[in-house]
Amino acid sequence: MNIIIYGTKKCNNTKKAQRFFKERNIPFHFRDLAEKELVKGELNKISLKIPIEELIDKDGKQYKKRGLKFMVYNIEEELLEDPLLVKTPIVRNGNNFIVGNEPEIWKEWIEWIEWIENN
Repeated sequence: MNIIIYGTKKCNNTKKAQRFFKERNIPFHFRDLAEKELVKGELNKISLKIPIEELIDKDGKQYKKRGLKFMVYNIEEELLEDPLLVKTPIVRNGNNFIVGNEPEIWKEWIEWIEWIENN
């Protein structure tokens, strides 16, 4: 498995994702979006699997702070400009991406890899 967790250190769901993989001894790379934003190529790869509309955190503090609820904006431009608008965590396993706290899906990934290794 090649797991990358995109999130922020303050995000509780990101912490849950990290804990999930740590508890199962699955190595992962953590990408802190507060320190290094997504680049266009990464966002394009993610949006092939997850609709871009689902990547912006409309319930988050940054969305409210910027008043985006009352504006017309380009989601891609906003996500690239302000990584704190990204709904986190985004968990990547190879070419698969999932947004949010989804331990059942992460378990399926692990079970699939274990099945492949045993067959």
